[in-house]
Amino acid sequence: MEENQDLVVFVDDAGDEKTMEVLDYFFYEGKEYAILTEYNEDEEEHVHTEECDHDHELDAFIMQVEPVGEDEEEFIPVDEGLMDKLIDFVQNELYGDDDDEDEEEEEDE
Repeated sequence: MEENQDLVVFVDDAGDEKTMEVLDYFFYEGKEYAILTEYNEDEEEHVHTEECDHDHELDAFIMQVEPVGEDEEEFIPVDEGLMDKLIDFVQNELYGDDDDEDEEEEEDE
């Protein structure tokens, strides 16, 4: 099964390219942001087995998304103060405890 991935290529000051995968987009205070992680082509081909260590964490980055033209986006780094607010929003509001909602639905039945 092939997933449609949203990949973005960044070029650093030294001219090195880094491919990032957009995990999700979200809005915060009227602006659009994206959650990105480094894209690893080897990980895509990796077959997960029961012996596989699933506890590895991905480094995630949050960047502001600005439309440029019709079909293009520019990814802009956010300052540290805003980053703390965005991380809190993502952890608590966007991906907060879905288990609590499930428990409330079960209690209502």
